[in-house]
Amino acid sequence: MPTLTISQLAASAQVGVETVRFYQRRKLLRAPDATEKARGIRHYDRRDVDRLQFIRSAKLAGFTLAEIGELLTLDAGSDRARARVMAAERIADIDRQIAALTRARASLARLANECARDEAGPCPIIASFQQG
Repeated sequence: MPTLTISQLAASAQVGVETVRFYQRRKLLRAPDATEKARGIRHYDRRDVDRLQFIRSAKLAGFTLAEIGELLTLDAGSDRARARVMAAERIADIDRQIAALTRARASLARLANECARDEAGPCPIIASFQQG
């Protein structure tokens, strides 16, 4: 694979250039060395593309940047137990979010039904938000 510019690297993972720079500042992606900076064009290779795509996939799965940093340090062959624990914690968090969204959906559906029943008086949806 030929070397890529930062914009080509960003496009490879469907993120912006500023996202790449942000990940570099967070030490999740390799930052260009002083020689590359001096020349003005930074070059990236397949390893950088793979790493950026890993970060993006982990982010979409809901991992925090700190957790992604930890995942990146784990050895694929021997750190399966820690990766499994991290995945289980993430699943539990997703389950909590699903439960909260389910409650919010049920509450909003109830309010929408109340609102549709009667046109007189204040709207139950708006009234409930004003109480909060």
